[in-house]
Amino acid sequence: MRQYEVTFIVDPVLSGDEIKATAKTYTDMIEKEGCKIVHIDEMGLRQLAYPINRRTSGVYYTVEFQPEKGNMLAPMELAMRRDERIMRFLTVKLDKYGVKYNEDKRNGLIAKFKKKAKSDDNKGKGRKGNNKSKPAPPKAKKSEAPKPAAPAKAAAPATPPPAPAPTAKAEEE
Repeated sequence: MRQYEVTFIVDPVLSGDEIKATAKTYTDMIEKEGCKIVHIDEMGLRQLAYPINRRTSGVYYTVEFQPEKGNMLAPMELAMRRDERIMRFLTVKLDKYGVKYNEDKRNGLIAKFKKKAKSDDNKGKGRKGNNKSKPAPPKAKKSEAPKPAAPAKAAAPATPPPAPAPTAKAEEE
């Protein structure tokens, strides 16, 4: 069965009740069209990547649903375009990997940060685990003069180019 996800940003200037009413309007519209709502994610107030309508933040909502028919998307998107409370929206059809990812995320299998368990044998080692401690090379004192470099070896004398091969005229003579 097809599964879709619509994410929309509500204008943060509205009161809390108006923001929730806006989200409720679209979830009710989705249910009225005979869709099964799988999950509603209220992400809350977040910073925008760039200003939209002179706003730098917005209230994010994501609704994941399964429609019986695909013809309900166009009226819903038209209503969102006309609604002044909605700053932006995006509707995406999820493939099997997107559905699996969302299920895993809801079940807590996918987190923002995973902490690695530290074992005793990896302590003090670098990133790859094979960084053995080496003594640092001795530093030269400022009062010491640098050692002169060894003279460069003289290059071997250049060999003359090979003689040209005899031509046919030279062989006839």
